[in-house]
Amino acid sequence: MPTQTKIERLSTGVPEIDEMISGGIPRGFFVAVTGEPGTGKTILCIHFMAEGMRVRDLCIYVTTEESRQSILNQASQFGIDFGKGIEDGKVIVIDSLMGTDEQWSLKSLDMEELVNKIIEAKKTLGYGRARVCIDSLSAFWLDRPAMARRYSYFIKKVLAKWDFTVFTTSQYAITTSDAFGFGVEHIADGIIRFRRAVRNGMLRRYLLIEKMRQTPHSLNLHEISICDGKGIVVLGPVQERKEDFGLPRRVTERIIESQKEKESELP
Repeated sequence: MPTQTKIERLSTGVPEIDEMISGGIPRGFFVAVTGEPGTGKTILCIHFMAEGMRVRDLCIYVTTEESRQSILNQASQFGIDFGKGIEDGKVIVIDSLMGTDEQWSLKSLDMEELVNKIIEAKKTLGYGRARVCIDSLSAFWLDRPAMARRYSYFIKKVLAKWDFTVFTTSQYAITTSDAFGFGVEHIADGIIRFRRAVRNGMLRRYLLIEKMRQTPHSLNLHEISICDGKGIVVLGPVQERKEDFGLPRRVTERIIESQKEKESELP
């Protein structure tokens, strides 16, 4: 029998999530962190960056829907000091929201400009294993959702050559659970899916590993909590019926039709 190759894995920064994916994310993977707003996607990215700082990886965070200061403030809420990481030359936060002329900002949501800026940031930080979070990638195709697959493939192909392990968030609509851009999940090596539901008048959040190549992973839905001072806390696996997360038939039919239309628009 052929010898099994040992896979180097990067911790997500949340030990319970690492346990779900055989110890962590395989080095060099392109992982889609998907879900509705307010489910924990950005917080998982912050954990991933914080762990990178701890193990001395090069860390680059691209924010498209919040300012740089907002990300720093949110990290500090969970006891993570991105400001010190920036001062120590361990972290660069690229602000794609404010559109200023400073070095670590993007003037527009242009894919080539994004890739060039990420590579410039890595050259600035130095040589070595690197992590990048793009939060969110779907912002780059909101007006052209049919381009999602092409853009995802382009950024994955280029960043893989620079020894990046990539987390990219992708938004889902609350009303339909439809992705803003069809195709990123097919390009991704892994999918970490966040969900939300109201149970007995309380908002509950869930996490599911939908895909992780080269990895025996948990197939269980896990309930999570977001705790001040800690971040994501995994409460444990839950048993939910399909109907608990299923959409009404008419909504499902509209989603299928929408996806067909998006596929037909692909060049």
